[in-house]
Amino acid sequence: MTSETPKRGSYAVGRERRERILDAASARFETSGYSHTSIAEIARDVGLTAPGVTHHFPTKQHLLLAIVERRFDVAAQVAEAADGELDGTRTLRLLQSLSEMFVSQPGLMQLFVLVSGEAADPSSPAHALFTQRYERVVAEIAALFTAEAEAGALRADVDYRALARECIAVSDGLQLQWVLSGGTIDLAALSRAYLDRVAPTIRTAGR
Repeated sequence: MTSETPKRGSYAVGRERRERILDAASARFETSGYSHTSIAEIARDVGLTAPGVTHHFPTKQHLLLAIVERRFDVAAQVAEAADGELDGTRTLRLLQSLSEMFVSQPGLMQLFVLVSGEAADPSSPAHALFTQRYERVVAEIAALFTAEAEAGALRADVDYRALARECIAVSDGLQLQWVLSGGTIDLAALSRAYLDRVAPTIRTAGR
């Protein structure tokens, strides 16, 4: 037991340091832009040397991918924590809350769009990340829709896996347009309008 304690402590310290580096990188990328941020600046913000940062993240791209991965994880955690009555609106309200969360993090939205472009290249590390995480998110959203269908609040004859993919496609497309417009479009309102159009097509009669 005694011999394991330092290892556990070392792991906890390393994880905490890794999270601080990601926080600093996120802030730097948001204020200065990804291309204008250096590893040395991030290191100074965290109180480390550049080698101290590259020990955890060998390159700036590794940092970018880790930030985007953390965004996927946060969205998944929000989905997993979904609660409330299975009334036919729970999943739709969750999707809207995610859109509003994205709007509240404009810098992360820009980074997400930046990396998603790289994900189209099968040789890019972003490709594997996006492939794995999209499958996870699609499955989780489809499961939420299905639970409402099994409760009788949503139609049972809808392909909810396909609908989950459609909802994600709309969300990602709106984020891309938000970035291209310089943040001038109302992403949250456009998301709500789309979900309002979907609702009556999947809810059971009388709801």
